[in-house]
Amino acid sequence: MATVETKDLSKTYGTVKALDGVSHVFEAGRIHALMGKNGSGKSTLVKMLSGVVEPTRGEIRLNGEAVKFRGPADAFAKGVVTVHQELSLVAELSVAENVFLGRLPMNRTAGIARIDWSRVYGETRALLDTMAVDIDPHTPVGRLSVGQQQIIEIAKAMSFDPALLLLDEPTSALASKEVEMLFDLLRVLRKRGVTMMYISHRMSELGEIADTVTVLRDGKLVGAVEFDASSNEEIIDMMFGSVARAHRPARATRAKTAAPVLKVRGLTREPAFRDISFDLAAGEVLGIAGMLGAGRTELLRAIFGAEPPDSGEIIVDGATVHRPAPRRMTNLGIGYTPENRKEAGLIQPHSIHANLSLASLPQIAPRGLVTRAAETPGVARQVEHLEIKVGSVDDPVSSLSGGNQQKVVIGNWLNTNPKILFYDEPSRGVDVGAKQQIFRIIWEEADRGVGAIFVSTELEEVLEVCDRILVMREGNLVGELDPTNTTLTELYTACMGES
Repeated sequence: MATVETKDLSKTYGTVKALDGVSHVFEAGRIHALMGKNGSGKSTLVKMLSGVVEPTRGEIRLNGEAVKFRGPADAFAKGVVTVHQELSLVAELSVAENVFLGRLPMNRTAGIARIDWSRVYGETRALLDTMAVDIDPHTPVGRLSVGQQQIIEIAKAMSFDPALLLLDEPTSALASKEVEMLFDLLRVLRKRGVTMMYISHRMSELGEIADTVTVLRDGKLVGAVEFDASSNEEIIDMMFGSVARAHRPARATRAKTAAPVLKVRGLTREPAFRDISFDLAAGEVLGIAGMLGAGRTELLRAIFGAEPPDSGEIIVDGATVHRPAPRRMTNLGIGYTPENRKEAGLIQPHSIHANLSLASLPQIAPRGLVTRAAETPGVARQVEHLEIKVGSVDDPVSSLSGGNQQKVVIGNWLNTNPKILFYDEPSRGVDVGAKQQIFRIIWEEADRGVGAIFVSTELEEVLEVCDRILVMREGNLVGELDPTNTTLTELYTACMGES
């Protein structure tokens, strides 16, 4: 059991304050939900508590003792253990082998060290019993459900006998039954006196598991409330402040009467999403809002054919698309700017010129003969149109800033003359000026009749950019909102769900 106290805890990166003077006491033996929008400082705080990042200023105290972590090993030694969102299990190994991976107990017989397998499986069984978990330690982890694997991840953490357990979005990939299984386990651990900090974007979960809610905003501590004595509205107001009551800037609403260029009917790809239906009009900017794990990116990838759906219908310009695939969808006039531009949207060592031509190669060179002369007009057009700041188009695209790289991704698809463009997190990792330029590009293309689907975890952006907003939650389409009369608080509440 550990009381965790932070005093003036701060972390700066150059001129950016990731965490700014956070002083707070996390009481022992309770589950503390840690909340805040993207960039609020949650991850930075957790990284400092787990020894991954050293504070620029301030201190951490465990049970009144000042501690200084120079790495995760120091945090482990003090009983601070983190369960990350991404599982770190080896599917081919047994549950017990995963629990003691890297520190298997040994026996020495006649000077020869051998793994003490009876201890490995016996201690794992005892550990699972104390956690009220009925899983055979001999079972290969790959045979377990995702929920059971998450529980084994926590069992591995518990084998260090932690005083403080940090849980980062532990339910993001779990089905509802698996979530309840995890919550039962956390309740057992709370009774045992384990202090837990629980990061989640799902408001509906907090009523099930959290004792307190601590909110960060722009690197600063806004406050902490007892969950039973608070409301969703109060917590969201703490997360966003006065901005939560602001409406998006007025601008012309497009595509009121335009015919649909894309229809989706009953689209399903389990377990990511199910029974999704909507229309996209020519020149419309349609937002899809939702929290992490809502299924937004998976939906875009399914429509584009990168991860074909299990069932449902996709209709482009009135014609049903059978067996969607990226090349076929590109030929039909759909472009897709992916959320991970560095790995999926660009070829980093290649030139800016080459990256601006990739998607349009079938049009530029229908017989397979690619020439620089054929590529150059499109490259020059996008450099000028998108105001891409380049020394030379022959420089590697990796030499550009994040905002200019994102413009190259967009320009690459604009060179295909698309009817529809999917923008998945187009402003991620770009500065404010570049972000506004990208938004203007989206609006200008919409004015030309290009339909757009816009996905962003920054809900302020969804309100600002889009003509209409669909809300997804846990793989389901749960609502539709008009951004002209929707506040950020209302949108965030719709995405998180009621408790």
